[in-house]
Amino acid sequence: MLKSSFSNRLFHITNNFLLSIIAFLCILPMVHVLAVSLSSDYATTSYLVKFWPVGFNLAAYKTALNSNNFIIAFKVSVLRTGLGTLITMFLTMLAAYSMSKEDRYFKGRTFYAWFFVFTMLFHGGLIPTYLVVQKSGLTNTIWALIIPVAVNVFNVVLMMNFFRGIPKELEEAAMIDGAGHFRVLFRIFLPISLPSIATLSLFTMVFHWNSWFDGMIYMNKADQFPLATFLQALIAGFDYTKIGLNPSDLEELSERSLKSALMFIGIFPILLVYPVLQRYFVKGMTLGSVKE
Repeated sequence: MLKSSFSNRLFHITNNFLLSIIAFLCILPMVHVLAVSLSSDYATTSYLVKFWPVGFNLAAYKTALNSNNFIIAFKVSVLRTGLGTLITMFLTMLAAYSMSKEDRYFKGRTFYAWFFVFTMLFHGGLIPTYLVVQKSGLTNTIWALIIPVAVNVFNVVLMMNFFRGIPKELEEAAMIDGAGHFRVLFRIFLPISLPSIATLSLFTMVFHWNSWFDGMIYMNKADQFPLATFLQALIAGFDYTKIGLNPSDLEELSERSLKSALMFIGIFPILLVYPVLQRYFVKGMTLGSVKE
């Protein structure tokens, strides 16, 4: 076993130290929000809360979970994230599989490759995109939040590189046994590419869960907002009536506590999903990056 040099050890120590500081700085705001959401009215309005609850109180969470509008927005986000991730990954895998083939197997591949690159560099803009969605009859439907962003070219390029790294002998052997392209894709390529699929699925889930602007422009009714749009509208111009509450019922609850509770509940599903997919994350990001 080779002995690590002093410069290498110093580099690793410095690297770990800096990354620990960055991670700590990223976690601190979340800890503060959680502490505020669990603190009493007096402690939050007096700005006594730092990183630990003062006057432990769960009233903000009870109020948030009793809000019908908040629950509806939560359900819309769950539906959007589930459908959006499934559709995006399905289209990404189909496009990446086709684009991973050589020109002799896929006529016109170069044209489609440049077409995809063109869409990465140039975009129609907000108004043309809105007009397309409106004329398509998608406004005020869940599909307005899913279909316009169904294909992410960056994800297609990543998945295409993963597929190109799979030995061609596997595909040729399956073809000789009579398998078609769909069977090769779903029975051979996808099981091998599980880390990359998990990584891109996590990217897509986080994107759909956190997107708020499209809900603001494509949805005309507040009860159709996804959770991120609902929280943005609530925090930007706080109005108790938007979450179906009477201000007189909130005498023992501060505005900061309720906002913090809503925000923490909003990020909680992603905090649950991330550790499950994290073990695939590094492998999925680097798979296909090494060329022999």
